[in-house]
Amino acid sequence: MDSNKTQPGDTPPVPAEKKRSASGIQKKKITRLGDFKLIKKLGQGGMGEVYLAQQVSLDRKVALKTLSRNLAKQPAFVERFLRESRAMAKLQHPNIVQVYAADSVNSIYFAAIEFIDGQSMQDWMNDVGKLSVADAVHVILVCAEALQQAHSQNIVHRDIKPDNILVTKNGIVKVADFGLAKALGEDVSMTQSGTGLGTPLYMAPEQARNAKNVDHRADIYALGTMLYFFVTNALPYAGDSTLELIIAKETGKFKPAKSLNAEVPERLDLMIDKMMAKEPEHRYSSCEEIIHNLESLNLASSKLSFIDGNAKAVRRSSGASPPTAVGQPTKAGKTMPARTMTSLEDATRQKEAATKERMWMVESRNPKGEVSIAKMPTSRVLQGIKAGMFDSARARKAAKEDFLPLMQFEEFESAMSARLAKVKANQRSAGMKEAYEQIDKQDRRIKRWRWLKRLGGNALGGFGLIIWIVAALAALYGLFLAIPWAFKFVANYFGLNES
Repeated sequence: MDSNKTQPGDTPPVPAEKKRSASGIQKKKITRLGDFKLIKKLGQGGMGEVYLAQQVSLDRKVALKTLSRNLAKQPAFVERFLRESRAMAKLQHPNIVQVYAADSVNSIYFAAIEFIDGQSMQDWMNDVGKLSVADAVHVILVCAEALQQAHSQNIVHRDIKPDNILVTKNGIVKVADFGLAKALGEDVSMTQSGTGLGTPLYMAPEQARNAKNVDHRADIYALGTMLYFFVTNALPYAGDSTLELIIAKETGKFKPAKSLNAEVPERLDLMIDKMMAKEPEHRYSSCEEIIHNLESLNLASSKLSFIDGNAKAVRRSSGASPPTAVGQPTKAGKTMPARTMTSLEDATRQKEAATKERMWMVESRNPKGEVSIAKMPTSRVLQGIKAGMFDSARARKAAKEDFLPLMQFEEFESAMSARLAKVKANQRSAGMKEAYEQIDKQDRRIKRWRWLKRLGGNALGGFGLIIWIVAALAALYGLFLAIPWAFKFVANYFGLNES
């Protein structure tokens, strides 16, 4: 029998060139990298491979991300990868996947990251389809809190998408891959890594134009796109290619989320529009502002309804203590009830939130003085008041009622008071500006008159001096002419000339 032939049950020989993986790890030989013992391979991406590993010194499981051989040969990228990973390790937040370490062993570069025993929001979307509004707002609020922490340290994620939002088996939402996408964007093209510039489906228009010079508002755009996706199970823009998708985003026009899901409240729909504004300056200025506005809607569920099991994480309020699992004892020794909001309760809550939007007949005048009457919800009226469109508008609740000034309705009293205060402040400012301009004009006139007067005085002074000099010279000349005549007169008078 030929010993070189493979027998049934034997393991086929592995070619020498295939023994080494993309990251350079020889699977049959290398089972440990420094303090980390490799357990199994979890996957492979544009950067390299990901392993489940055990950190021996601390006896905990971690995800070990290794660099591929091609990237490891680029000193500038390696340096940036290590620097960014160490910077991410400084981000301490319960809803950010923690980076534990970044190092190299035998020319194999790796980052040790918190291992999440769960799955991504993209996986959940594939399983359950669109989320309830309550669950979607819950996830977005947690992500916004995590991003606010990063933005406060001048760290921009640049690749926010459902694949990078992980959920533990206990329902804790965590934002992953902070900084790694940023490092890739500076050295690796999207073709090479698939994530260098961010995911085109979620990235902001300005990021497609210049990926290196975006700020935190690019994350806000992606967060808005993700919220749109969660509540509609559709994306706002589509295209057969990346180029077509980017061109579509440049229009800034997409179907409102409410048109695809009637359960989306009007105010939440407006928030999505603002988060996804084409121009960065038209979006929310910070995640803190998003958190404040979302919490004011009171839509978020206290825990995710699609997570199975009794131990479900409760979303912490902004500035509150870290989340406590339901059914687990709190610091006070009390146990939180393991109760899940039913689908009927969730639907009822969403319906109540949506019906809070009263419809109004609003009478207003355009700049030409033409009167128009439009039907709109409370949120639209408040938005118009804030924008200065309804300073003299009137409204009514029913067709048989009379139109009254907006100030007379409880719903708009506070907004109109703030608007009128702003108008008066602007008027005072304009009045002060006009007064200062008048004073400035008078001052300039006085300065010009003084200059002319001084110039005239100087001119007259110079002219007088010239006259004085001419007069003096004339006097001397006259004296010069008079002296001979005087001698002659004296001589004739005394007869000095007689012989």
